[in-house]
Amino acid sequence: MTGTPLETTWLTLPELVEVLGEPLGRVRRLLDDSHLIGSRRNGPLAVPALFLVDDRPLSSLRGTVIVLHDAGFTDDEAIDWLLTPDDTIGVAPLEALRAGRKSEVRRVAQTLA
Repeated sequence: MTGTPLETTWLTLPELVEVLGEPLGRVRRLLDDSHLIGSRRNGPLAVPALFLVDDRPLSSLRGTVIVLHDAGFTDDEAIDWLLTPDDTIGVAPLEALRAGRKSEVRRVAQTLA
């Protein structure tokens, strides 16, 4: 991995409840089911706002997170990988996912195991 991680706002659970318009239990399920992943590195659990598109979880995020977890990544490591430019992809994996390049991102993620 090279380059500077993407800048993103971090949303806490109460902020996610507000942005998603979903009850806390549903937001927790999105986290439990890997539709979103968060980190406690800066205090309370928070999710990068870039993981949302039109106030919904990025649809291609879940499968990619599962591939990363299968490769042995923790949530923090997966977040760092997604937000940091990757030489193989040419941009941060999350940028590629947001541009519809999920197959390419998952192919690279599978090589990390």
